[in-house]
Amino acid sequence: MARKYACARAFDNAGERRYLDQVIAENWIEAVHFGDDGLVPVVAQSSLSGEVLMVAYADRAALQRTRDTGLAHYHSRSRGVLWKKGETSGHKQEVQEVRVDCDGDAVLYVVRQHGPACHTGAPTCFGEPTGGVLTRLAGIVSQRARTRPAGSYTARLLEDGIAKIAQKVGEEAVETVVAATSEDAARLTNEAADLLYHLLVLLEAKRLPLDCVFEELERRAR
Repeated sequence: MARKYACARAFDNAGERRYLDQVIAENWIEAVHFGDDGLVPVVAQSSLSGEVLMVAYADRAALQRTRDTGLAHYHSRSRGVLWKKGETSGHKQEVQEVRVDCDGDAVLYVVRQHGPACHTGAPTCFGEPTGGVLTRLAGIVSQRARTRPAGSYTARLLEDGIAKIAQKVGEEAVETVVAATSEDAARLTNEAADLLYHLLVLLEAKRLPLDCVFEELERRAR
């Protein structure tokens, strides 16, 4: 799997943030400014959900091992040794991309996390993931599927079955197309939101995790 390393950012004439094309730059470590202790803080972020998984530290050797192997390596401040994430637990982090802070004093690992990130068994070292809005909405839909509260539109949809839900997805897709071709942006926004919501309900009914869709999107983005 090809890895992406980048430390360069640019701003266009309108002042809007944009990122340069990601290229493999084997000398990205030279952009890092290590502290007096020879360490730099490293944030690990999920490539699928965007969730912050953990924060640790790395020295030059750990960054070099990360660059050379494509697996996240860190430096233990308590033990004073280099360590590979998942070496004993198997919960490794495949590094998809590395970014260096604009001041060079922090590093971001964008990773494919295998298993929980935290040694406690939690998905992240900050507790349960909050996720992006789609992830949060999928979680609400899943909760409705388990509890089936009275008066819940989501629960009623799920009780109607896959065929009915699929029909609703089709209807919302048509309404989205109509809004895109003949109505204003506000209407398109509403219809697109309806479409995404009903699609999440369909995924829940099929017991297909949203992460599977994220994984496929990530594969296509390479």
